[in-house]
Formats: sequence, structure tokens, C-alpha cells
Amino acid sequence: MGQDRTSTDHDIELERLASIVASSEDAIISKSLDGIIRTWNAGATRIFGYTAEEIIGEPVFRLIPPELHEQEREILARLRDGESIKHFDTVRVAKDGRLVDISLTVSPLRNQAGEVVGASKIGRDITERKRAEAMQKLLVDELNHRVKNTLAIVQSVASQSLAFADSPEDFLASFGGRLQTLSKAHDLLVRERMQGISLRDLVASQIGSDAELDSSITLSGPDVTLRGTLVTHLALILHELTTNARKFGALSLDQARLSVSWERAPNAADRLVLVWSESGVPSVSEPQTPGFGTQLIKKTLAASGGTSTISYRPDGLEARIEFNVQDRDDIGTAPSEGPQPASDKPAVAVTSFDGLKALLVEDEAIVAMDLEFKFEQLGFDVVGTAASVSEALDILSKTEPDLVLLDANLHGERVDKVAAALAERAIPFAFATGYGRDTLPDGFREMDMLSKPYSDARLVNVLSRLAGRAVAPR
Repeated sequence: MGQDRTSTDHDIELERLASIVASSEDAIISKSLDGIIRTWNAGATRIFGYTAEEIIGEPVFRLIPPELHEQEREILARLRDGESIKHFDTVRVAKDGRLVDISLTVSPLRNQAGEVVGASKIGRDITERKRAEAMQKLLVDELNHRVKNTLAIVQSVASQSLAFADSPEDFLASFGGRLQTLSKAHDLLVRERMQGISLRDLVASQIGSDAELDSSITLSGPDVTLRGTLVTHLALILHELTTNARKFGALSLDQARLSVSWERAPNAADRLVLVWSESGVPSVSEPQTPGFGTQLIKKTLAASGGTSTISYRPDGLEARIEFNVQDRDDIGTAPSEGPQPASDKPAVAVTSFDGLKALLVEDEAIVAMDLEFKFEQLGFDVVGTAASVSEALDILSKTEPDLVLLDANLHGERVDKVAAALAERAIPFAFATGYGRDTLPDGFREMDMLSKPYSDARLVNVLSRLAGRAVAPR
């Protein structure tokens, strides 16, 4: 009687365990020591697509990518020694050819004599978790890049504000105003959840909160949504025009008028023409030397394929700017394999940069403008600035720079072709990036790199090394 009860309890326990295996969402599989599948539950069918009838009796290698076959052989060897393998992440192949990320736990199966006769495997599908981790890494990397890029812009604005300031007080006022402009533009983007902002709102935010109500100010144009770095660039341009108008133009006189209008460019739906027109301002004259504001307007627009014309009419200033509305996003791309860089020539000591030709490849116009200024102050002959791969390659086809500073991410464009062209011609170069070294092209990750934002001392240090290689005998 007691033996019957024990047998019944054992049968109940077996049924309970079988029910757990059958209902599990995880794949629970057993195999022999030679890798033949012996049991297969419904969870395994759900994950891999094979029914038990299709897969039992087949080698487990049907589920394993060829490049991981050796890993499976090592697992089988460890199982024969009685070892368990817990929670290791790997990849398996489903019936339809999909690669499935799996977390595996493998344990030896023993007979009544304690001998290892097979293995049980529990596999959990972690594909969605891996995707979430990859997305999180992408977002963190992108946030890091954008923050560093923003800091680089602020650093460049500060540098240029100081270079053009007449006094410490003038610097504080001009830099503070430009910093507030960047802050307002960011606030507008956040308010719209980074989806873009209205051009009308951007213009009004720079002129003043009462711009729409002031009878001396007219804003007119179609609804236009601005996105990405275009918002920052246009905000700074409008700030410079507004600051000038408050000091010398229409916003400094009660009887003067300001009109800001915009319209789609003829025969170009993705381009916009904005006209800033002041009237009722006597004694307007063109400055003898262009200031920071004028250079910012010109170079910022030029870097993105835009144009600007500033006219000093008898009764007031008129600025006409044309630009692309569809801005490119600064989304990083994963590195790909590339050629190995040419062996560095031994550097020689460099005491002067005078006469050395430099090419600047930088997609952020304000940073590029500041770099060009600094390079020229150091004595370099800047042979060109490029904001895209095609522009950089075009300049390289026409001239031979002594050295190049290469932004590692040009509005999401890969720079592999530029790096390869420089390496092939043995032109010394360094990367500048807001990302880490692991995002540089394969084969170039040990090159000199400036992490944005970088100090002037760090810039000069890297340029000295590049210049030393440039002047070394070939």
C-alpha cells in the first residue's frame, strides 16, 4: 500500500513537471552528448518555428550559425566533464532563417549511475531586450554627441564674441545675448517635443514677445516648420539682425518700421527666402569691416548651401537670406570596415605653422567659422572648409593640403571615403568628434582625435603633431 502511494506521488510529480515544461514560454530542450535533439517543448516551437516532429532526432547544429559551431562543441565537451553553463548570451537560427538572441542555461543529464548521458537546455528569447539595449545605447550616444556639439557651438560663439569685442563689458553683453538666443531656440524645440518649430514663432522669439502686437513690426509668410540645426543657425542669424536693429536700426527709433517676410523660393519647394527690411532709419552706412554678426550670417548660410545679401539703403538696412528648409539631422552611423591608414611619417619639430595649407571638414558652420579664424591666427593658409563628404572630396581633387581636421560625423554622413583618400595620399589628419573613438571608421581608430569641445591648447598640440608629419621628408 505504501509503495503504491509513493508510486502515485511520483507520477503526480512527473505530470506536474511535464506540465511546467509544456506550458513554459522558454525553450526547454534535451540532447544527447553527440548533439542530437531528444525532447522539444512548445516554447521551443514558438521561438524557433520547428515542431517537435520536425526537429527531434536532428543535430542541434541546425539551430546554430556556422560561425558558432565551435562554441557548441566546447559546450558539449564541458558537459561531458559534468559542468553546467549558466545564463550566457548567444545567437541561434530559427526555421525561417531569422537570427534569435538567446540566453542559455545548459545542465548535464545523468543516469541512475551518475554518468552524464546528455544535456538539458533552457533558452530564453532576449531579442527584444537586445534591441532595447541597442536603442538605449544609440540614444545615449546620440545625446552625448548632441550635448558635446552644443558645447562646441557655445565655445565657438564665446571665442568669436571675445575676438570681436571692444571691451570686457562688450564681450559679456554680446556673448550673453547669443547664449540666451541658443537657450530660447532650445526652449522652443523642447516645447514642441523636438518635432520642429514654427518660423513665425522663432522670428517673434528673437525680436521680442510683443512682436506680433507692435504696429511698427510686420511679420508675414506661410506656415513653415524648422527642424534640427537649422533652428539654432537661424536663431543666431535673427539675433544678430535684431541686436543691430536695437542698437542702430529700426528697433531703436519710434517712427521706424521693421518688416520680416518669407516665402518659398521660385522653383525650389525646399528653399525659403526671408527678407528683413528696415525703413525710417536715416544715416545708414555700411561698416568698413564686417563684424562677427555679418560673418556669422554669411558663413552659416554658405555651409548649408544658402546665400545672403545685406544692403544698406538710404532709409534702412535690408537683409535677404535664402536657405534650405529641410535640415539634415546629426544622426550617428555605425562604423564600417575601412582601409588601414598609411603609416605615419616620423614627425619633426615644428616651431611655426606659417604657410602650411589646412583643410577643415566640419558640418557645424559656427564651429567651422571659429576654427578657420583660429587656424589663420596660427599662421595656416586655410585652403577650404567643407561641410559634407562630397565637398571635402571636391576640394581634395583640386588641391593638396598639408594637413586636415576631419569631423567624424557630417550630418550622419560617413567619412570613410575622406579618411581613405587622405590615407592613400599620406596627408596627415586628425578626427574631431562628439562621439567616442569606437565610432571612428575601422582602421582609423588609433588616429589623433579631438573630443568636442576641445581646448585651444589641445588643438595646437594635435596640429603640431600633424604639422611635424607634414614637413617630414617623404
